[in-house]
Amino acid sequence: MSGITIGIIGVLAGLALIALRVPIAVSLGLVSFLGIIELTNVRAAWGIITAVPFNFIGNWSFTAVPMFLLMGYVCTTSGMTTGLFRAMRVCLSRLPGGLAIASVGACSMFAAASGSSVATASAMARIAVPEMLRHNYNPGLSTGVIAASGTLGSLIPPSILMVLYGVYAEVSIGKLFMAGFLPGLLSAVLYVAMIISRVKFNPELAGEIVESFSAKEKWEAIREVWALPALIVFVLGGIFAGFFTPTEAGAIAVAYSLIIGFFVHKELKLKSIPLIIHESVIATSVILLIICAASAFGYYLTWERIPIILAEFMTKLSSNPLAILLVINIFLLILGMFVEGTAALILLTPILVPITNSYGIDPVHFGIVFILNLSIAGATPPVGTLMFTTCSISNVKIEDYVREGYPFILATIFALLCITYFPIITLFLPNLLM
Repeated sequence: MSGITIGIIGVLAGLALIALRVPIAVSLGLVSFLGIIELTNVRAAWGIITAVPFNFIGNWSFTAVPMFLLMGYVCTTSGMTTGLFRAMRVCLSRLPGGLAIASVGACSMFAAASGSSVATASAMARIAVPEMLRHNYNPGLSTGVIAASGTLGSLIPPSILMVLYGVYAEVSIGKLFMAGFLPGLLSAVLYVAMIISRVKFNPELAGEIVESFSAKEKWEAIREVWALPALIVFVLGGIFAGFFTPTEAGAIAVAYSLIIGFFVHKELKLKSIPLIIHESVIATSVILLIICAASAFGYYLTWERIPIILAEFMTKLSSNPLAILLVINIFLLILGMFVEGTAALILLTPILVPITNSYGIDPVHFGIVFILNLSIAGATPPVGTLMFTTCSISNVKIEDYVREGYPFILATIFALLCITYFPIITLFLPNLLM
């Protein structure tokens, strides 16, 4: 059996195991180990499977992952995210579909604290969806806007997926953070426009709610959440200005959030610290185990020349970069329905980046396109993680979500097409500031 055949069988086997819900790290690690045994021997395979992940995981940039995860848990536990929805609700209550619009705004802010699409969607599903349902909002609309807005967790910096892509693709994480800001803003604006237009066309979707808040109430609501926007501005401003690296920014953000939690909000208690650390360690361990397994899998694929073969195949399909981007978009949207975003990114970055580089596509631009693709796929049937997370927490039927939530998915796909074919949206800030 040829090496290429073994490589293809390995890829298919890995995807099949992941689709069968075998843990991602186990799937990739097992396939890599058995594939290398087939090519060499057990002793050589054991040496490679232990040395390659160890060398890769030593990359200093990975330190940003646990730091940003820890920041998110501290912000959530200390109450910095609790008042987000209320503040947005108070400020946006007079708009059509005000609660749904408030959810988009709250998701945007929470995304900058969590760095994760799933974390953003799960948190806001617990806070915003019950409030919308209590005011007779359509269940499908309520969950659809949360799942769609959850994609902002991967776009709005600091994003865990951006850190991982930056390390794997050897791209500046600071540039990726800047590149994600305008696409995230564009997506949020499209969601708001979609809500207003749908509620204007069909008022029953948003129930009947008329709320009025005084200027004092609005000011008090905004004052309660000032710490989180300040954190975002401080961290991102420091990165963009070159005062500290993204890795250093993660540590600074943790220190800032601890100070705010203990001494300003005064909701963070010493007894909460062990739980915060425990949750952060678990989340970090899951990601790093996937990274270790995927690095071994990437070594295995490279040995089998799979990236080169795929690149040659794609080149034969078309010499037009725009056509190749369309093919990649379709492929990622389909794959992301079945494979979790982090795993898909780690698995495919070593394969797709060389292909896009050969077409002269900017790796920063492609990184944002890549990440948005995986986020969209997470909100779509049949097994989108954002869809299941939002519906299960909210106790809303999948069919209701699909029926009323699909316009938000279409809005996100429209944002994807704009970002894909107008690179200026992603590259304007990086080119301006760096």
